[in-house]
Amino acid sequence: MRIGELARLAGTSPRALRYYEQHGLLPARRMSNGYRDYDAADLRAVEEIRARVAEGFALAETRPFVECLRAGHGSGDACPDSIDGYRRRIAEIDDEVARLLQAREQLAARLEAARQAGGAPLAPPPAEAGSPGPWRDVRGLGASAERPGCALFPPDTQRDDGPPGHASDRPETTGGPLWRDEVHAVIDVRRRTPPEIRPQ
Repeated sequence: MRIGELARLAGTSPRALRYYEQHGLLPARRMSNGYRDYDAADLRAVEEIRARVAEGFALAETRPFVECLRAGHGSGDACPDSIDGYRRRIAEIDDEVARLLQAREQLAARLEAARQAGGAPLAPPPAEAGSPGPWRDVRGLGASAERPGCALFPPDTQRDDGPPGHASDRPETTGGPLWRDEVHAVIDVRRRTPPEIRPQ
């Protein structure tokens, strides 16, 4: 199949496919007329790349999963290197969640201290006030055109002002509902726990 058909079937762009090729994730086979030629195995590799990028893996970190497929396995996560990649990514997420929760505790403590010092009533949490809640509040911090967002909370919409494979060109990096639900659950528990006020 030609590059345009592969892009259509994979739900991506020819530009992204050429970028994958530059990084050695797709073969550079060409027909006699010079056009790139792809097959069903290449489609499966592209789907694997996009799935892992959606989970927060850097493009280079998808290589073990692609190589696992190329080795004849039915799944890209059937090889030891792929399992190690999952472990590393989970550890990165755990570290980021811990950092965010610590930052939230510090802010909640400062808010309570400021309320007690000024006597102002404590406003209800954003979710109770009808806003999208802590997930949307946190994500919105980095989703402007000037700040395309961090790897943990990438932007929702595709932009075309960065190199292929950049976070601004990867709508699939928005993450899945399971990860969002887990973050909500952890933050909701912390919200119900009164912040500890330390003497200044």
